[in-house]
Amino acid sequence: MNPQMIEEQETVIRRHIVFYGWVQGVGFRYRARHAAELYGCTGWCRNNWDGSVTMEIQGTESQIDQVILAVEAGRFVKIENMDSKTIPLVEQEYGFQTC
Repeated sequence: MNPQMIEEQETVIRRHIVFYGWVQGVGFRYRARHAAELYGCTGWCRNNWDGSVTMEIQGTESQIDQVILAVEAGRFVKIENMDSKTIPLVEQEYGFQTC
């Protein structure tokens, strides 16, 4: 089966994810925005006071996975841990914002 057809059959979900490690001051949010736009996801991300980064991202499971892999491929980014949970979808959200 064509991989593109499989992706079209996947359900859209929204995830709230907190990333820990070397995730601030290393281009994490820039890469997240670029990757989200590339893979067709919406949402936002922001730095937290404790050095972590919070992201809410909406797309299919495979789109979200691709975004995370693209961010992690950053030269100085090192994700050591992440907490993730599925949350309700946000209707009529367009684009991906960095806060």
